[in-house]
Amino acid sequence: MKSAPTAPNPARAAPHDLEIGAAGALTAEGVLHELGVTLDGLTTAEVAGRSARYGPNAVSSHRARLVPVLWHQLRSPLLVLLMVAAVASSFVGERGDAVIIGVIVAVSVGLGFVNEYRAEKAAEALHSRIRHETVVIRDGHPRSTDVTELVPGDVVELKLGDVVPADLRLLDVTGLECDESVLTGESLPQEKDTAAVPEGAAPAELSGCALMGTVVHAGSATGVVVSTGARTGFGAIAAGLSTHQLDTEFQVGLRKFSMLLVYVAGALTTSIFAVNVVLHKPILDALLFSLAIAVGITPQLLPAVVSTSLAAGSRRMSRRKVLVKRLVCIEDLGNVDVLFTDKTGTLTLGRVDYMRAVPAPGGDPDDVLRRGLLCTETTAAVGGNPLDRALWTSPGSVAQRAALAGHTTLGVLPFDHERRMVSVVVRDPAGHTVLVTKGAPETVLDRCTGVPPEARTALAAEFAAGNRVVAVATRPFPGGPPAPADEQGLTLLGFLVFLDPPKHDAARSLRRLGDLGIAVKVVTGDNPAVAAKVCHDLGLGDGAALTGTELDALDDARLADAITRTTVFARVSPEHKARIVRVQRQSGGGVAFLGDGVNDALALHAADVGISVDSATDVAKDAADVILLEKDLDVLADGVTEGRRIFANTIKYVLMGTSSNFGNMFSAAGASLFLTFLPMLPSQILLNNLLYDTGQLTIPTDNVDEEQLRRPSHWDIGFIRRFMIFFGPLSSVFDFVTFGVMLWVFHSGPDQFRSGWFVESLATQTLVIFAIRTRRIPFFRSHPSLPLTLGALGVVTVGALLPATPLAAALGFSPLPGGFFAALAGMVLGYLALIEAGKRIFYRTAGAPPTGPRPYSHRRHLRRRAAYFSTVERAGAPPEHDTGGRPTTAT
Repeated sequence: MKSAPTAPNPARAAPHDLEIGAAGALTAEGVLHELGVTLDGLTTAEVAGRSARYGPNAVSSHRARLVPVLWHQLRSPLLVLLMVAAVASSFVGERGDAVIIGVIVAVSVGLGFVNEYRAEKAAEALHSRIRHETVVIRDGHPRSTDVTELVPGDVVELKLGDVVPADLRLLDVTGLECDESVLTGESLPQEKDTAAVPEGAAPAELSGCALMGTVVHAGSATGVVVSTGARTGFGAIAAGLSTHQLDTEFQVGLRKFSMLLVYVAGALTTSIFAVNVVLHKPILDALLFSLAIAVGITPQLLPAVVSTSLAAGSRRMSRRKVLVKRLVCIEDLGNVDVLFTDKTGTLTLGRVDYMRAVPAPGGDPDDVLRRGLLCTETTAAVGGNPLDRALWTSPGSVAQRAALAGHTTLGVLPFDHERRMVSVVVRDPAGHTVLVTKGAPETVLDRCTGVPPEARTALAAEFAAGNRVVAVATRPFPGGPPAPADEQGLTLLGFLVFLDPPKHDAARSLRRLGDLGIAVKVVTGDNPAVAAKVCHDLGLGDGAALTGTELDALDDARLADAITRTTVFARVSPEHKARIVRVQRQSGGGVAFLGDGVNDALALHAADVGISVDSATDVAKDAADVILLEKDLDVLADGVTEGRRIFANTIKYVLMGTSSNFGNMFSAAGASLFLTFLPMLPSQILLNNLLYDTGQLTIPTDNVDEEQLRRPSHWDIGFIRRFMIFFGPLSSVFDFVTFGVMLWVFHSGPDQFRSGWFVESLATQTLVIFAIRTRRIPFFRSHPSLPLTLGALGVVTVGALLPATPLAAALGFSPLPGGFFAALAGMVLGYLALIEAGKRIFYRTAGAPPTGPRPYSHRRHLRRRAAYFSTVERAGAPPEHDTGGRPTTAT
């Protein structure tokens, strides 16, 4: 253990700004002097002053801001060009068209703005419920405070599993090791001390410093905050990644899809404009028409559909007792295909009951119980671990408590996950002093002499029955505080047997997760035989458990292979848990870890999705991305299902856009080749797109087929491109049929032609959702939601009535003959039938969107960690002051 530095003169000097590299080159005393602080920490007044100077210790902020959300709707270059063209048209006398285009664009932008702003507000409310706290010494006393409230000069305490809350110069170290992989990519933890390093040392060489965003892998320490927020190395990297706090694969897919449509729109716009100019049509009309085509093929409300889906998903998950820290965690949950979980409280009731004492041959069960009651880190039924609490509250202990009177505890050697034992030195009323050791039977028996074979047989029988067992042993001891070296030469007294039965519904929950394509693997510190018995009873397989000792003998490649064949990992340490998770992540796929204890914190940080419960330790809840308000695998399955539902419904919108919008715009390009007038006015194209998109805002409510929920799905731009090329021309077939009907059956002029195509294109591209939304036969084997059905039918009705309303003349429409609607009904039915036939051919030849595992990047993991250091921005505060960099928004 490194000794703490002597406190400097309490007369406070003005603090100097330090970088962590410079602080690492100074002694601990020198850093305290430079920062104007003592080991008693800052005063409340000093904290307030430094907070005003440095701002929050945050690298991102969560606040729904009107202007950025509005800008997000307006930043489309195509939209800007369209507005410029509309302004230009007003100067050449086409003011009516300019007004109509402006109104339609405003309504479209407003619709997207309202939905996205509501989603931002939902994310802000979600984040305001989450606090990440650290222990800081202020006014000479330790207290818990939010990590975003730290300032340079704060003296902070670190313990196992903590995320280092700022750049710290270490003052006092006890076996401290930090996992710095989030910054350096180095998988091995780095040992820390308090010694100064040469000036100019690289961050990875700052052994006397703990860096923001890294995780305490072992030991404990005290350090002084040198830098906060974006002034730290971690903060600078996180703030520079993007204006969004997290880019998931889902969001990357959205961007790639949008770029695909930009290329398609660019090609169509250029060709249509060139054709119209060659055919000597007015250049301004040709420009407006071309730009409207580009806007028409762009899914303007796709961000709103995604945001609405995520916001609605977070509300539904909250009702299902699942709290996500950020909206995008819902998508991450949907991508999970491997779940590592602890056993106690998840697969078992979590209510540990003391059953009986089993003495060694010739021993007394009451003596085993008494020694077990004495050998605790606490002296009552409160606090301590669940086994000690069960022991103290059991009926059998009541009769023994009187016999404990007069015993004095002289020293305690606490439990740790390496020794898996606790030892106490006790003096009885007669003055005899003994060492009592209690812990995992395997480790205790290894330290005993002369263990009878009958004792080992009795222990094996208890393990085979699935019971939890603690061994109790003693030896004479001269007194004084015990050390690990003293836990030798023990005499076995016997065993304390506990029962933690499986949950009655755990087997059903496991089957449900299996049906979702999630492999559940148990990671526990319990005995291998006990863990295997519980898993066997719950239907998780009969394979042998892999122990921590066996795991140490495997390199990462062999461990990755063993993970695929192993269901139970037993007698594992916190480091083992984190390594198992890390190795599985490197194999690809979404990895979740469910845990609730301090010993689970490292694995929670290492997983793609860390999951904890509301009753968990603060360290575990801080490390988690998702909090279950009830420790139930059914609740977790609900969350996974919701994530996959959101992805499936978003893909429906995407496929709609490729199958119908592309076809309609392709038809417009073809029609301009032989018509002497524009097939649809720019304002009509925009109105068509607006009505269509409005109807699609109900897609997030849609039902999802069971087979779409069985495996995680992800983006494949190649699949979307094939879908567009295959189904786009099918849509165009009926557009050209409509052209023929309007020209040769009804002998329509320009206004009636445009009216007929407007109604037909809106009806076909809107109603095709019923075929696109499922691979099954629609309505018979797959039922759409009521809001989706009403939304689609409502949009088609509005479109059909528009040419007969007083607005028709202003919009360039004219009434349609009654015979048109009979033809329209036939074309819609024929189109849907053709799409159904096309689905069967396409899915047999082109396949489905890819499912299964996908790799997760180191950069993504860094962004997820950055969300730990985020704050709900105060209204009126400038974003630059809050974050130390560019403002960020929750997505």
